[in-house]
Amino acid sequence: MPIDNDVYDRLGGSWWDESSPLFLLHGITPGRFTYFRQVLARQRASATSGLRALDIGCGGGFLAEEFAALGCQVTGIDPSPTSVEAARAHAAGRGLRIDYLIGPGEQLPVPEAAYDLAYCCDVLEHVSDVDRVISETARVLKPGGLYLFDTINRTAKSKLIAVKLMQDWPLTRVVDAAIHDWDMFIKPAELAGLLARHGLKIGEITGLGPRASLLAAIGGFIAARRGRITYGEFSRRLDIGQVASTAVSYMGFALKDA
Repeated sequence: MPIDNDVYDRLGGSWWDESSPLFLLHGITPGRFTYFRQVLARQRASATSGLRALDIGCGGGFLAEEFAALGCQVTGIDPSPTSVEAARAHAAGRGLRIDYLIGPGEQLPVPEAAYDLAYCCDVLEHVSDVDRVISETARVLKPGGLYLFDTINRTAKSKLIAVKLMQDWPLTRVVDAAIHDWDMFIKPAELAGLLARHGLKIGEITGLGPRASLLAAIGGFIAARRGRITYGEFSRRLDIGQVASTAVSYMGFALKDA
């Protein structure tokens, strides 16, 4: 079954709504941004203020706002006009200057070698041509530029959690749409190979997942499904961040050849 990326136009106005399933992704923001800041500190010892950053597949702007608040000059790109409009409105409400553009990751509407860093989160498992997205990412990065990413691994465990539990089974699914296709998930070695083909050398890969106990995760999910708590509260209770296992999701960084 083909994935339904149009869901981001249907629901894209609700990215910042605590009751929206899309807000589940905001629960990942603190954990992965903590990791990304650690990578920046290691790889860019100088101040991050003024760095040009490209958010590929920015959605509602969760990470774009974090990097902008850090002092980066952020450009966010997404193929969903509804999502981009929601991102613009929220950034304006916070007084953040972020340049949002509409466009696909396979054909980024920005110049060559223009960015110090690029990041692509919750995106690679949704695109039809991952190689083209990586090629475009390498094109727009400056020599020595930093690439940050996260995506979903293609394992039996990810199929159970991200496809069966969250999507297919009526009693447990969060969104009534085909947002994931297990065959489009990417093993870490496959991603490393794609990156290397385009002059991006992997620096590190680490797990990304919930750090809450299984009992707390199940309890939070049931409460959210029954409407006792918002999806936002559920996502915060999961305490998603860096973990040892890459069996479901993973994140990391790569560097463009100087």
